[in-house]
Amino acid sequence: MRDKIINESIDLFDTKGFKETSIQDIVDNIGVTKGTFYYYFKSKQELLKDIHLSFIVDLLKRQEEIIGDSNKNNYDKLYDIIYLIISRIKTHGKSARITFREMRHVEEQHLVEIKRKREEFRLNLEKLLKEGITKGEFRNKVEPDILSFAILGMVNRSYFWYNPDGELSEEELVKSYNEILLNGLKNEEPYTQGILH
Repeated sequence: MRDKIINESIDLFDTKGFKETSIQDIVDNIGVTKGTFYYYFKSKQELLKDIHLSFIVDLLKRQEEIIGDSNKNNYDKLYDIIYLIISRIKTHGKSARITFREMRHVEEQHLVEIKRKREEFRLNLEKLLKEGITKGEFRNKVEPDILSFAILGMVNRSYFWYNPDGELSEEELVKSYNEILLNGLKNEEPYTQGILH
């Protein structure tokens, strides 16, 4: 029943928003009483905290598995981490949107742990970038801390616009991101636009 409450809440928070969704809305949609809700959660705030933590803890676990793979270089690990985030749009897109959109509604007492987990994910990425620079896999002209923020900012926004059932596949999107990140926008071919031949 706990999972059922969480899943129904995720659907409602995604469509109506956290603030506009009442506990009564949640229990009505499931067909149980408020007593059932309070058996599993002290409040709607605790429920929101659990949705946030469940999402980020699972991502962290999978990220650590990728980073710990001694058979892959940092270039491939970066690809896999980006793919990890993008591939979860199809299966966990609603949870992700709630995690980013409803953060402002999380009470301060719950924010500390959530922010710590999110920072851990970013620092893991920063460490990977540093190691890649040290090993000569990435250019040494970039700041790993700034780049880690930039990567997550770009990739995480995909939860709000990317349709995994659309024309662009997950693999194509990840390849596009990696092309931008790893090769940049600069055209190595001579720039000829506007030059008369």
